[in-house]
Amino acid sequence: MKQIQTQIMHSPTLDTVLMVEHVLQDAKEVVRIAELKRRLPRKVMHQTLLTILDYLQASGKILITTKGVVWTYTPEDAMAKLKNRGLQL
Repeated sequence: MKQIQTQIMHSPTLDTVLMVEHVLQDAKEVVRIAELKRRLPRKVMHQTLLTILDYLQASGKILITTKGVVWTYTPEDAMAKLKNRGLQL
């Protein structure tokens, strides 16, 4: 009789997602994934980090390029201030 193996996906905790968000926000530049792992205050499994990055990209907070990851999200109130100052988008 064959046993069917199921792969259980590990879901990151909210604390881990927020930790990655804060590191990317503070970076202010394109960061490679290896560098991101070094900057995190706690170790994160590679697959968990990729899951978090997929979520952040799907929610429009980051952009993943061939050079690395960059934070792109701007809150609405900050965007309104930029528009009021005359920044053309």
